[in-house]
Amino acid sequence: MEIFSELLNGFSVIAGFGPLLIILAGVMMGILVGVLPGLSPAMGVALLVPFSYGMSPLNAMILLVAVYSAANYGGTITAIAINTPGTPSAIVSTFDGYPLTKQGKPGRALGASVMASVVGGFMGTIILVFFSVPLAKAALTFGPPEYFALAIFGLTIISSLSTGNYIKAFIATLIGLLLNTIGMDPFTGYLRFTFGFAELADGFSFIPALIGLFALSEIFLSIERSVTTKEVLKKVSGRMPRLKEMWRIKRIVLQSSFIGTVIGVVPGAGATIAAFIAYNEAKRSSKNKEEFGKGALEGVAASGAATSGSVGGALVPLLTLGIPGSAATAVLIGALMLHGLTPGPELFKDKSTIVFGIFASLFVAYFFMLFLGIIGNQLWIKIISAPKALLNPAILAIAFIGSYAVGNSMFDVWACLGFGVLGWLLRRYDFPTAPVILGLILGFLAETNFRRALLMGDGKIFFERPISLIMLILAALSLFWPIISAAFKKRKELGKTK
Repeated sequence: MEIFSELLNGFSVIAGFGPLLIILAGVMMGILVGVLPGLSPAMGVALLVPFSYGMSPLNAMILLVAVYSAANYGGTITAIAINTPGTPSAIVSTFDGYPLTKQGKPGRALGASVMASVVGGFMGTIILVFFSVPLAKAALTFGPPEYFALAIFGLTIISSLSTGNYIKAFIATLIGLLLNTIGMDPFTGYLRFTFGFAELADGFSFIPALIGLFALSEIFLSIERSVTTKEVLKKVSGRMPRLKEMWRIKRIVLQSSFIGTVIGVVPGAGATIAAFIAYNEAKRSSKNKEEFGKGALEGVAASGAATSGSVGGALVPLLTLGIPGSAATAVLIGALMLHGLTPGPELFKDKSTIVFGIFASLFVAYFFMLFLGIIGNQLWIKIISAPKALLNPAILAIAFIGSYAVGNSMFDVWACLGFGVLGWLLRRYDFPTAPVILGLILGFLAETNFRRALLMGDGKIFFERPISLIMLILAALSLFWPIISAAFKKRKELGKTK
């Protein structure tokens, strides 16, 4: 009951016109940050920290947390509308969101995304409020063996990202892992495969690779296939999914919200891994597996719910232990300290009004996000309806500006173009591009933690620790289960014919 009274007190301190206006402004700016490729949630929060100097600690934190929560949703908008993920976690929204747009149903995808994101955000916040301390303590048990096992588990979901040909998905993952080896060795400091380019010392920047593989490859394919303006304009419909449709997939939404929150709690895991794993589990447990990748509403909802759920999860170790769960929460730690607040158990004792004011502001932020998302969808549908002759050059300009903005380097623009050509070639020969990104994301996590674990002990360490052992078993099941189930299905069909 004490938590309920603290939460009610939190709502009372943000009930004024000023705090509500700050939350609304934060949500609007967060959506804008998410929509613009090249600006991550962490960058959005960092850009607004200087503007919070003159604010009270509570107002400053509710502004920054609102930006963080909305930016994760904003990235899904362009992913669905123009196949350009605004944030890394929005990659998963392209799998089914963009196919729905190509079918002329962007309203269904955008509507499902915002509704699932709000549910995921609410669930993540509820878990944050009631289970912060025990979840934070559980996350501290993760060491190098557990992180390596988590990375391997993430890599094995290639079976869900393939369109039936697991070999091609596996090859695409290997391409991502190989590209990830470019740059400085994290342990020895030696340069690997840089071929004399100083810009490659830190490897390829992730945002240019992401934009190139998804946005540019789509433009190149569109030009190659010469889609006419008339065909596109006839197809577009702004109809939102009915509440009955969303109710049918409630289990997937709740399941993905929970997965997103739990993975968000693990420091360093983040929204991207959460979205991939939630999508994989949604496909595995769905009765309509064959629809995934072709425009399944369940796939769009799984991604949105997990991404928003991870926000509440990432705030758990931040507020309870002072450990950042993501890049954005690392910036938030700096903002807390800037305003004289030290994250950790003492914060809950000494400044409980501010802590529960932040919790209450998250609930309000997601309500505003739902409202703005539904209104804003009509704008995006009008943009989608624009002729390809206008839309493609605009996407190209956004892609190159976004790539340049990452490091103010033309090298990143050329890298974006190179990844665009790579994505076009892969898609032309039916290789999925998502596993390439998966390899780039998880390659560093897998390599560094594998080597750290071996420094702690021999290879047995991965099987001696319960969490890493369980995740490695899940990884094996995830990798081989589609092959085993296909073999059983074939055997069953042969039995019927006899």
